[in-house]
Amino acid sequence: MPSFTAAQIADRLGARVLGDPTLLLHGFAPADSARPGELTFAENESYFLRAVQSQASAVLVADDFEPDGKTLIRVPNARIAFAQILPLFFPETHHAPGIHPTAFVSPSAQVDPTVHVGPHCVVGDRTRIGAGTILNSHVAIAEDCVVGEQCRLFPHVTLYQRTSLGRRVRIHAGSVIGADGFGYVFDNGEHRKVPQVGQVVIHDDVEIGANSTVDRAALGATVIGRGTKIDNLVQIAHNVTIGEHCIVVAQVGIAGSTKIGNFVTVAGQVGIAGHLRIGDRVTLAAQSGVMHHIPEGQKWMGSPAQPDRVTKRQLLAIERLPDLLRRVHELERQLAERP
Repeated sequence: MPSFTAAQIADRLGARVLGDPTLLLHGFAPADSARPGELTFAENESYFLRAVQSQASAVLVADDFEPDGKTLIRVPNARIAFAQILPLFFPETHHAPGIHPTAFVSPSAQVDPTVHVGPHCVVGDRTRIGAGTILNSHVAIAEDCVVGEQCRLFPHVTLYQRTSLGRRVRIHAGSVIGADGFGYVFDNGEHRKVPQVGQVVIHDDVEIGANSTVDRAALGATVIGRGTKIDNLVQIAHNVTIGEHCIVVAQVGIAGSTKIGNFVTVAGQVGIAGHLRIGDRVTLAAQSGVMHHIPEGQKWMGSPAQPDRVTKRQLLAIERLPDLLRRVHELERQLAERP
């Protein structure tokens, strides 16, 4: 693992060192497991007390804490600094450019010489892959796909035909992008498949977690906007559009043709019905069942989902029901005993 002085780390972060700037740091760890020579971080007083009591040699801090025997690296935001500095201590594995002998790359594909194509990968006809992209083992990319620069596809990712990825897209293991949308019509006593002839378009700086699925459109495109981050085990149906810089947490399901705005947060296990419009900066609480359009800036929760203040009032009322029922029962008993 590489080592850096406190001053080098501070320079990288535009921060200030309180203590020994020559202190050599060779790792980053949480306070409860940090060892001498390692850096930890504290974003509030509780974290700072734990950091001071730990064996860590230095602490990233955001507030006006005193050194108290530790070298401090003072930053505007400790959690942001934490995210910025981790790659210094834990750089990603280097993958040399080249095509593994067990991989198959179509003669008509255009693969930049700087691309890494790992063992047992398949790259289909007329597909284009940009500079610096890494395909880990067993990645399958069908025909007529476009994969931008500096992307990373982890093992067993599958891109169906005509899928388009922008730059710096990361897709984790087992995810499937561009499978058929779930489209059927009932015809003469059976479900007739509606051919799904569209595509998936994923813009720059999107990350998709493990075992997630994004279905291609029936016509047109299913679209994931720039900077959006999607967790594991998420299902995004055909013709969905998700805007920029959204957060979609694990086990969310979004039904077909729903349009989601920018900077939306969709918490875990939310279900969103089809053909809805979710405005910018909406927050959907965990396990919400969304069945209505939602204007921008609102927070909804519950199943069926409603504005959070409405749902909270209902939950408080439900908590009071047992006492209310006892009071009603007592009143009924008193009335029954009257002559």
